Formats: sequence, structure tokens, C-alpha cells
Amino acid sequence: MRASCRELLRRGKRLARRALSPAKPLLEGLVQAECAVAARWAGAAHGRLLSVQWGIPPVAENFEHDIDLYHLWPARRSAMWVERGVFSGLALKGGDVLDLCCGDGFYVRNFFSLRSRRVVGVDFDPHIIATARRKHAAPNVEFLVGDIRSALPGGSFDNIVWDAAIEHFSPQETAVVFQAIRQRLAPSGVVSGYTIVQRGETTSLPLHEREFRSKEELLAEVAPHFAHVTVFETEYPERHNIYFWASDGVLPFGPDWPGQCRT
Repeated sequence: MRASCRELLRRGKRLARRALSPAKPLLEGLVQAECAVAARWAGAAHGRLLSVQWGIPPVAENFEHDIDLYHLWPARRSAMWVERGVFSGLALKGGDVLDLCCGDGFYVRNFFSLRSRRVVGVDFDPHIIATARRKHAAPNVEFLVGDIRSALPGGSFDNIVWDAAIEHFSPQETAVVFQAIRQRLAPSGVVSGYTIVQRGETTSLPLHEREFRSKEELLAEVAPHFAHVTVFETEYPERHNIYFWASDGVLPFGPDWPGQCRT
């Protein structure tokens, strides 16, 4: 009986599609107009959110990346903010992931969770963790409040992401965090991350403890803690970025990395 009902439903849907076929150009035009209105409204709304969070003191400690998605990306035509998820995503092994200073959880959900068994995001700010839980929850995602200098979640992780956050810590604090990362990273696990290059005489944001002057400077900071480190950069009109992968095992695009083939 259930199979018969399902078949009747399928037939009904096919008949409905055929009946609507002559009206498809009109329907598509109406939905395209709806999409255009929705896109303009979403972009403007997130522009207002940006103005409130970053234009009224105190300046936000974290950035909500829906603002990138709906407002800044269409306005600037820059995919710079997407790189962070893509480059860390290249190192994913499919197991457990720890995202340090995860902020609003955008990258946790949209870049890491689908290709990983479990993702734990941690940030010191209860407000942004509440935002992450509200906007970017997923069945295999957990968001925790904690200071990574003293309260890093326990366990073993195949990937640890420290993204857009090293600049908020002193060299001494960074060394402490890397030691804690080593204790939690699986033997062949990969640490990945991103930070910004300082372009002027001062840091780009007053909340930054320091900024690196070059990819070589970041390499010198990461290399003492891992057998293999790759640091690379991209540059845009508004920002100079440096990324890293670090591991005692195989790194993306290394000779033994399974995600490639060579001639």
C-alpha cells in the first residue's frame, strides 16, 4: 500500500511539472525578481549589522561572517575571506577537528563539519559562542566557551585550526598554545591557520597584540614546534594574508599527500 501511494505521488509530481512547463519562463522571471529583492534586502541588513558591530564602541572582538557572505563579498568582489575555509579544508582528514578561537562558527559549519566526524569550536567570548550555536549549529558540532591559553578542550584531534587569531596573542602566549596543541594533536594530525601581515607602523586593529611582517616571520614562529611546516601568502588590495600548515606527518601538496596525483 505504501509503495502504491509513493508511486501515485511520483506520478502526480510528474503531471504537475508537465502542466507547469508552459508557464516556466513566467515563473522563473517571478522567482528571479524575488531573489533580487531578497539579495538586496539581505545585503543591506548585514551592512547595517556591520555598522552597529564595528561602528559603535566598543569595537567587536569577533566578526560575523554572514556579513561577508551577504554584504562585503558582493560589494568588494573579493573571495579573500573564503580562502580561510578552503585552505584549512584541504588538510582535513575526516576525523575530529578542534577549531581554536572559532568566533561565530561560520567556518566550523560551512567548511569543516560536513567532511569531519566531529568538530569542536572554542572561543573565550560567551556572546559569540551563543551566536555560533544559534546560527551555525550542526549535528556533529559542539561550541564551547574557553580561554585557549588555559582551558583547551581535552582529547585527540586529527585537525586543529587556529585561524585569524594568532595576532591576538603575544609570542609567549603563542608558544604556550602550541605546546597545548602538540599534546592534543594526533600523531599524523595537521594544524592549519591564517593571520594578517602588518602593512604600516601599527597593527591594523587595536585589539591585535601583534602582526607578522612576513611569511618568513610566521614560519620562524611555527617551525620549532613541528617537523614539517608550509607557509604561503595571498595579497589583496585590502589585506595581505599568510597561511600555514604544520605537522609531524604529511602536509597538503607534499610528495605523500593522498589528495593529489603527479606525473
